Amino acid sequence: MTPESASPEISVLIPAWNEAESLRQLIPALFRVLESTGRTHEILVVDDGSTDGTWETVLELGRSHPALSALALRRNFGKSAALATGFLECRGRYIVTMDADLQDDPEELPAMIRELESGLDLVSGWKRQRHDPITKTWPSRFFNRVTASVTGIRLHDFNCGFKAYRREVCETIELYGEMHRYIPVLAHREGFRVGEREVRHHARKYGRSKFGPSRFLNGFLDLLEVMFLAGGRRTPLHVFGRWGTALLSVGLALNLYFAVVWVVERHLRVRPLLLFAVILVILGIQFISIGLLAALIHAPQTRGRSYPVRSRLGGGAAEPEAGLDRGGLASSAGVRRDRGLGADRR
Repeated sequence: MTPESASPEISVLIPAWNEAESLRQLIPALFRVLESTGRTHEILVVDDGSTDGTWETVLELGRSHPALSALALRRNFGKSAALATGFLECRGRYIVTMDADLQDDPEELPAMIRELESGLDLVSGWKRQRHDPITKTWPSRFFNRVTASVTGIRLHDFNCGFKAYRREVCETIELYGEMHRYIPVLAHREGFRVGEREVRHHARKYGRSKFGPSRFLNGFLDLLEVMFLAGGRRTPLHVFGRWGTALLSVGLALNLYFAVVWVVERHLRVRPLLLFAVILVILGIQFISIGLLAALIHAPQTRGRSYPVRSRLGGGAAEPEAGLDRGGLASSAGVRRDRGLGADRR
């Protein structure tokens, strides 16, 4: 075991909400895979307000796995909050996220790390063969196609929880609301190189899906927000202010025209175009005002928010077992990359 201050090479982050049964199988299997890589590692579980004994299960597993760390949030804040909290705690050079429901295959992890070492900054899993009901697969396909078309990022599966990141990606992107669906978009926006790898997917063994019909509406609204803010680091004032300035400019130009008409002709009748010009001025002022209010609200409440932690399980990075070969990673055959998605890695 390395000292507590030593940083592991690989951190695995698992957000969990009522997944006690699945974690009993996932954690030992994941440690076996990590030990086979010959790299120092840690696993961090973020218990997102579970009520089924997930925290007790994690504590029990921690007694036999010293490299297991965990945080328990005070209530269920959502997957984005759990990931954001975990990103602040993970110490590894490479950070891998995966769901706790046993649908992601731990054996895919070494190959994803290999893809990071080949030059990518973020590798997103692609569940090409999904073992989910049609009520999840068809809406997911529609969502992925729309997102790829709108954002220009040609990935097949934006919402796959199995992803591998370089540490600087996790330190740069800002997660809030339900933005976990758009992590590749957020990373691409910051200039990171994004790609994907086909991964095995398993049917859910325990429990049920935690996402209901509301995810479709939330996903659409979040996509609108991502596209509004897609141009660099625009603030809400920049977004609404541009629309407001455009409307205000057209409205003032039309009103100036009617002012000239009034001066020249000495009279002015109420015309539909005049009323339209007045409405444009009002809308322009309203858009700019909305942008100012949104900027005041957005900055302190969503940027860099931390979430209250109820309990904590300490842990350290596990050393590779003696005799393990550090180069024994899986083949990268079948990997699809979008090399042109972003700028060169910083």
